[in-house]
Amino acid sequence: MKRSDKAAIIATMLEELYPEIPVPLDHSNPFELLVAVLMSAQTTDLKVNEVTPALFSKANHPAAMAELPVETILSDIRQVGLAPTKARNIKRLSELLVERHGGEVPSSFAELEALPGVGHKTAGVVMAQAFDVPAFPIDTHIHRLAARWGLSNGTTVEKTEKDLKALFPKEKWNDLHLQIIFFGREHCPARYHDLTTCPICSWTATKKRIRDEAKR
Repeated sequence: MKRSDKAAIIATMLEELYPEIPVPLDHSNPFELLVAVLMSAQTTDLKVNEVTPALFSKANHPAAMAELPVETILSDIRQVGLAPTKARNIKRLSELLVERHGGEVPSSFAELEALPGVGHKTAGVVMAQAFDVPAFPIDTHIHRLAARWGLSNGTTVEKTEKDLKALFPKEKWNDLHLQIIFFGREHCPARYHDLTTCPICSWTATKKRIRDEAKR
């Protein structure tokens, strides 16, 4: 089956499975989303949602966050992975948002990626969810499933993003980003996954990949 045909069927299946698509990270404005996405690296969304209320009760916009000592930020986010580095980045990006952007979160990839701790994936999530700009942020779930499903060769996240953007209509990118993540979490784990019983892997994965995954 051609990749384009696979992609069309997958998109239809995911739309049926997830017609309503909640945003995983709790936030009330673009700045809270930016901070939450930054914190989500090597940390579950559940854990981020547990720690952000205390931090955002102290500061939920750049000017207020820039005034907080790094130690205060760290005390609220200590439970997330790489907390000391993330606390410093949150403090510094807040200062830069005030200095460079009038205290607002910019709506461009280049300006977002110029901020400390903000990579392409983080910028893509903010662009998609805060500003409704089509993006296809590639997290570990999407990178893994795109390879399993034969939609990309999985060599790099950059290659996966390019391949998926070519396969799916631009207007579906933002929804598919979340739908694939939810499917990965609920149906398609990284380890001990029987591809032959998976609703999508069972017909998209090659025989070689099924054999290789069974050996893990």
